[in-house]
This record gives sequence, structure tokens and C-alpha cells, in this order.
Amino acid sequence: MTRGNQRELARQKHAKKQNEHGKGSRKEDGLSAAARKQRDAEIMQQKQKKANETDKDPVKK
Repeated sequence: MTRGNQRELARQKHAKKQNEHGKGSRKEDGLSAAARKQRDAEIMQQKQKKANETDKDPVKK
């Protein structure tokens, strides 16, 4: 079988590509799941508050 080397090279190339891009591309921020959940909840509350403020004040639209 002469294709063995081609397959191995293709596997190495693919593994390198996967390591560079990473699955999900989420930044590792060093937070636990609970801390990340809390942080995300605070961000969403701020966004919701800002959206509610712009809805109430038609001048800012």
C-alpha cells in the first residue's frame, strides 16, 4: 500500500489545523462554570437595562 504515508501526512495536517483553530473557539478565561454563569448573567442584565431605557425614552432612539 503506497497510500499509507499520504494518509499519515493528511492526519498530521488535519490535527495541526484542529489544534490551531480549536473547537468552539471560546477563550479560556480561567473561570469556573458557576463564575462564568454569574458573569454572563450580569452582562445580560446590563444589556436588558440599557434596552429598557432606550424603549422608555423615544428621544434617544
